Amino acid sequence: MLLGILITWTLASGVFPGLTPGLPNTTYWLMGIASTIGLLLSIVFHEMSHSLVARHYGLPIRGITLFIFGGVAEMTSEPARPRDELLMAAAGPAASFVLSALCVGAFLLIGDADGPPAVTAVLWYLGMLNGILALFNLIPAFPLDGGRVLRAALWGWRGDYLWATRIAAGAGNIFGIVLIALGLLEIVQGDFVGGIWRFLIGMFLRGAAAASSNEAAARARLTRIPVGQVMNPNPQTVSPELSIEDFINDYVYHHHHRWFPVTRDGDVLGTVETRQAVAIDRAQWPMVPIVRIMRPLSHDDVVTPETDAFAALEQMRRTGHSRLVVIQQGWLRGILSSRDLLDMLSLDRELGHRQAG
Repeated sequence: MLLGILITWTLASGVFPGLTPGLPNTTYWLMGIASTIGLLLSIVFHEMSHSLVARHYGLPIRGITLFIFGGVAEMTSEPARPRDELLMAAAGPAASFVLSALCVGAFLLIGDADGPPAVTAVLWYLGMLNGILALFNLIPAFPLDGGRVLRAALWGWRGDYLWATRIAAGAGNIFGIVLIALGLLEIVQGDFVGGIWRFLIGMFLRGAAAASSNEAAARARLTRIPVGQVMNPNPQTVSPELSIEDFINDYVYHHHHRWFPVTRDGDVLGTVETRQAVAIDRAQWPMVPIVRIMRPLSHDDVVTPETDAFAALEQMRRTGHSRLVVIQQGWLRGILSSRDLLDMLSLDRELGHRQAG
């Protein structure tokens, strides 16, 4: 909301009076509001284009998040092939170029017909803005779309996802440093607002590039490790006939866990959590068995000991579950939690650093 007000104020007080002098102040504010809404819709359209291509290639999209620098389509997993990432990354700038062409075309048509100056100015501004958005995103610096295109090209060339990510993220880090330096220089020269924008965008790009590089390293490591090496092989289970009261007193408080698999004679029937228990009236806890509140086991809850750890992590992201039941030939073999994966990565990184030292 504050960002929208700031953009509207900047357009109404500085940009549009310079483009179309002599109009009432109320008109400039209406132009600013219309342009801010157009900017928001342009960003949504840009990210929706990414999302449509991602879904076409089987990549679920959790949603689209808008933030101070634009937007991002939240994928629950990374592309499996270089071609998928290339097409998905290119879809956003292509959509922005289309919007730019439509706005500029409408500007020319309405201008030739002596249309309202306020309308033509807004169309010109949105056309130029979408063109700049497309060109900026094509810079080969991760996590910009151009950086993803660069990663896809390098990945397809060498077949090494981790190496390609490190190169693209390195370019993103360098570009972020350049923007930070330019921002500081502009602040010193008196352009405080423009300098702050470049400084913040540079910081964001550096942070996102570092996070992407770390995630790629984790992906490379986890892909080589089966779930059986990371899971807890001796999980505590509960019986479906157990009352909620006994479940809370004898299991939750005793083992300090909030989640347990429910088994009978070695078969996993489902899972139960404390939040399912608290949904029941406490006076009913001694009479209500776990089987009444447990969540039945589904395909999304299960992995095998042979599943690679990265595939299990992707499954957790896709389903929103932080724990998975490990089953082999119908028998419970263990429990895998996101904490297990993080602990393994932390230990692996620590040992790797010590060996390097």
